[in-house]
Amino acid sequence: MIDIAMWWRALTTMPRVNTAQWQTLDPVAKWLIACRASVFFMTITAAALGGLLAWRAGQFEWDIWFAVCLGLVFAHATNNLLNDYTDSRRGIDSSNYFRNQYGVHVLEDGLLTLRQFYLYLLITGAIGLLLGAWLVWQRSGLTLDLMLAGVFFVLFYSWPLKHYGLGEPAVLLVWGPLMVGGCFYVVAGHWSWDACWLSLVYALGPTTVLFGKHTDKLEADRNMQVNTLPVILGEERSRLAVVVMLAASYLLCLTLVLAGRYSWTLLLVMLNLPYLLKIVRVFGKAKPGLRPTDYPVEIWPLWFSAHAFSHTRRFTSLFLLGCLADIILY
Repeated sequence: MIDIAMWWRALTTMPRVNTAQWQTLDPVAKWLIACRASVFFMTITAAALGGLLAWRAGQFEWDIWFAVCLGLVFAHATNNLLNDYTDSRRGIDSSNYFRNQYGVHVLEDGLLTLRQFYLYLLITGAIGLLLGAWLVWQRSGLTLDLMLAGVFFVLFYSWPLKHYGLGEPAVLLVWGPLMVGGCFYVVAGHWSWDACWLSLVYALGPTTVLFGKHTDKLEADRNMQVNTLPVILGEERSRLAVVVMLAASYLLCLTLVLAGRYSWTLLLVMLNLPYLLKIVRVFGKAKPGLRPTDYPVEIWPLWFSAHAFSHTRRFTSLFLLGCLADIILY
């Protein structure tokens, strides 16, 4: 039976389900949970931003944009599945490792057999590749290069990039110039450095979320010899790095406005400054050893990443509103 309510839960949270509950779910709900669909909003937002910029340039095509958006979502889903598979096979996600504490892991929890998982991975990856191939056929030019770059990061983020301190820089590059700049290129038909600079404002959000998550599980990663940037930098410097990136997103907006690249509407993000100060205070202290009594059980042990995620949602909403106002008014 189709469970629309579970679809929504999977798109907005990371629901925990046991084997009995899993068996009652429809195929779409299972796929959404297996792919950790709650983070898809960041990918859809990247595609939305690229589309808005193409619209601003007067070169927007709905069918091309929709294919780009779907392709990015399926690429992200493939990466999430590969990440869980790689870490499970390497023994990183076994036992009570951090990843298993905050959400369903379909392999470690025994919800899917390897054969079933391979089928999920094959179908998800194939859809992404087919959409990419169609876009290459429609657009040519740099489209193939952008697609191949995306394939590289999908395949090699989990290993070796994440294991050698390159995962976080990869996310900044992927969610910025590759996703937003690439979306603009494919939809509009030409490259734009202005779009790339603006894309970095957005990309800093997902990067802070990932940096926060890797800071949350710093000790677990260190014990498993997964050398993420927070493991290399240490907790205190990692917390400082997130604060710097958060501040940089506001400063970059201001710089783009002062440089005349975009209108004052981009400064709507400044309405989020009071919330930024709250987040800065969170990152100014070490993570609590135990869950605070007023902190949601379903989110713990995520702490820094959850706060960074909350900031990203608020900031990005204002950022997109500012971009949309820029298009309408100017």
